[in-house]
Amino acid sequence: MSLHLDVREIVTATMVLFAVIDILGSVPIIIGLRNKMGRIQSGKASIVAACLMVAFLFLGEEILNLIGIDVNSFAVAGAFVIFFLAIEMVLGITLYKDEEPEGATVVPIAFPLIAGAGTLTSLLSLRAEYYVENIIVAIVLNIIFVYLVLKSSARIEKVLGKNGLSVIRKVFGVILLAIAVKLFAANINGLFQ
Repeated sequence: MSLHLDVREIVTATMVLFAVIDILGSVPIIIGLRNKMGRIQSGKASIVAACLMVAFLFLGEEILNLIGIDVNSFAVAGAFVIFFLAIEMVLGITLYKDEEPEGATVVPIAFPLIAGAGTLTSLLSLRAEYYVENIIVAIVLNIIFVYLVLKSSARIEKVLGKNGLSVIRKVFGVILLAIAVKLFAANINGLFQ
């Protein structure tokens, strides 16, 4: 078995995942979670997200079929999750409450923030077009960047300050709303066919 590594496929898949994961846009959420729940284990969150992404790359469609969920339903559900996160960001309200927070490492950072429905759906789309090994390289490159952002979130907070974070949070909240609407619109017709 030969590897089909292709730089163009790797770059394209990396850029698609980078846009969908949008870790820079999630910085205000990450900082808010860190302030609310305590420290975030950057390495653990990155590894869990990478494992989820690789597992879903190989088993995603089979898992969804096994439990009777099609990709469109999964994407629409992901659109709702992204929508409610965006509402929290734009309006400055809290919809998600954890009575006894253990930390924000696996939920909601690894899933659904990094390896969310949009990311997992994108992986299924990429798999239809590109070789798996190129997608895995793209996942690894994105996870390295995610780890660096998670690790330096405290420094990013100091540089931006409270007002800067508030502005960025609202701007990216609107962007997340747009992503949620686009994801919903692109997949809602598939539910009724």
